[in-house]
Amino acid sequence: MVTKTEGIEEEQISKMESGFTKTNSSSQSDENGGFCSSLAVVTTAQKVLAELFGTYFLIFAGCGSVAVNKLYGEKITHPGISATWGLTVMALIYTVGHVSGAHFNPAVSITLATFRRFPWKEVPLYIIAQLLGSILASYTLCVMFDVTSAAYFGTLPVGSNGQSLAIEIIISSLLMFVVSAVATDSRANADLGGIAVGITIMLNVFVAGPISGASMNPARSIGPAIVRHTYKGLWVYIIGPIIGTIAGGFAYNLLRFTNKPLSELAKNRSLCGRT
Repeated sequence: MVTKTEGIEEEQISKMESGFTKTNSSSQSDENGGFCSSLAVVTTAQKVLAELFGTYFLIFAGCGSVAVNKLYGEKITHPGISATWGLTVMALIYTVGHVSGAHFNPAVSITLATFRRFPWKEVPLYIIAQLLGSILASYTLCVMFDVTSAAYFGTLPVGSNGQSLAIEIIISSLLMFVVSAVATDSRANADLGGIAVGITIMLNVFVAGPISGASMNPARSIGPAIVRHTYKGLWVYIIGPIIGTIAGGFAYNLLRFTNKPLSELAKNRSLCGRT
């Protein structure tokens, strides 16, 4: 015999189950048919936003340290600028690295895609986000400070374009060599990746900053150049980092673990892809 209470409970459960089934079916229909409701689209949007925000904060802090140092009597100093770049990158890697990979750099995105560690279809979205973040951060700095030509926080070759190109290729290669190790090799300790990359950038800025500005990142140079309309030697900071990062990624792939004989690697061109 079923009591009244039990009958009511059964009726409620039946309605809930019916409602759940409709909701679930509707959800599945949205996932299959609705563009904006697709999980892949939402995930990609989160990645792009992470790159936008991350690049914005990176350029704001790094270029901001350059601008403040020039405007306020060299109080931050060159070692201070180097530390600012390195520590900011390190903090942002641990902040959004699990969301987007924390590229913040078109050259890094292109190189990871070249060696099949990142999908090519997402590269244009990442680059747009990185460039937009850099432009917005540069504009913010120009609004906050009275940035004169002497206080330009972009990158300009101090010597010849060739000298700056060479050093940009070398330091970008070192950066990508480290990134490839800590971010794409399962044998590395990923927990220390942010520290390793941050220290590498800090040392690169410390050494190459007085010569080329130590860009290592096309977005870092393009943003200030667009906002301040200063395009002298800009090609150096677009071509140099891309060549350097590809060279660094290739160099580390030579050290990547594989159980295949060298003849098979050469035959399949595995050095340029997954092993």
